[in-house]
Amino acid sequence: MNISQIYILISIVVLTVIILLLFVIGKKGKEKKLTPLAGLAFGFLLAGLFFGDNRLIGYGLMGVGVLLAVADIFNRSKRTN
Repeated sequence: MNISQIYILISIVVLTVIILLLFVIGKKGKEKKLTPLAGLAFGFLLAGLFFGDNRLIGYGLMGVGVLLAVADIFNRSKRTN
């Protein structure tokens, strides 16, 4: 394992711990469901992390994920107003 793979593994572990803490602690507020667009964005971000060895593909997938997340945020803000 090289150093970049170790960083990716540490990042995934930290994100998993944060998500678990949010599920355990964050049950008090109004529950917000994950939209299909947000789930797709999350999938592209994870795929970008897994295919990080090839920079063009990895950064491209992460870029698509970020664009989809921004589009989801924009759609949700238009629906609530």
